[in-house]
Amino acid sequence: MGVSNLDLVVDCDNFPYYEDNRVAYTENLTNYHAFRVSGYDATLGYVKNSVIEQFPWPQEYWNIDAQARAITLITPDGADPALRSKLIAESIGEAVKKETFKVLKGWRNEKYPVYAPGGEYIFEIERSAACLFGVVTYGAHMTGYVEDSTGLKLWIPRRAKNKQTYPGMLDNTVAGGMCTGEKPFECIVREAMEEASLPEDVVRACITATGCVTYTHVRDVRAGGETGLLQPEVEYVYDLKLDPSVIPKPGDSEVEEFMLLSVKDVQDALARKEFKPNCAVVLIDFFIRHGILTPETEPDYLDIVARLHRRLEYPTASHCLR
Repeated sequence: MGVSNLDLVVDCDNFPYYEDNRVAYTENLTNYHAFRVSGYDATLGYVKNSVIEQFPWPQEYWNIDAQARAITLITPDGADPALRSKLIAESIGEAVKKETFKVLKGWRNEKYPVYAPGGEYIFEIERSAACLFGVVTYGAHMTGYVEDSTGLKLWIPRRAKNKQTYPGMLDNTVAGGMCTGEKPFECIVREAMEEASLPEDVVRACITATGCVTYTHVRDVRAGGETGLLQPEVEYVYDLKLDPSVIPKPGDSEVEEFMLLSVKDVQDALARKEFKPNCAVVLIDFFIRHGILTPETEPDYLDIVARLHRRLEYPTASHCLR
């Protein structure tokens, strides 16, 4: 007897809800400082108290208010995203020099965008450092599958055992973070080629956008590095029905192997908690959309559907092409 589907969703979306338990929510927040930027009336994320204590904050452009439990990046009037990004990068660079945080050893040299209310882009931040500031990050996940006379099967990769985050765990067919200026569709096309060696023309012709999942995750030891860091995330979700002749193959060092598994094999692996937490959520969403999990077969159906789409309490952005 393994864990339930609701357990898996809660394992990913594991920060308390104010509406469910105000005491637990309030107590949890005492472990963090609100992260703000001057000129904007919004909390952009939450920084763990231990990070506040250890981070080498340059005093000339950071203000820490211990009583209000808030930290603010102070910039001059008229500051633009380039200046804010520069100040953030300089601050993180000092932490790297001092080897203050384990998560920064997984430096990706990829930049994630951060938005203010109304979806205004205000700065970018090194991917590995985003969780130190607790800002919303964006990604795209794709489930590749085939259908034959024996039923529906899914292409499931195993993460490389030497990855800093969730080593050796199972993953979605293709997944990746969205860098500054990148749109969800182009992100998943790029990742499909890089991670799974899937031809670009096949992906563009056959992929289907199917929605998104949102959650606020509190990192544990599986993520590598410091624990208790917040990761509010938006993951855009795609399906890709493949011809049986198209076989994903590892295209970089991040994936160890691809396996074509039956629905039951995937569900059994989920119950054993073999999947990376947010990948488990994407698969549960897939099973709901394909009629594999239904109100008649899943006792926690309503709770699961609601928890797959958390309303984030931070500014978010639309990626609509205009």
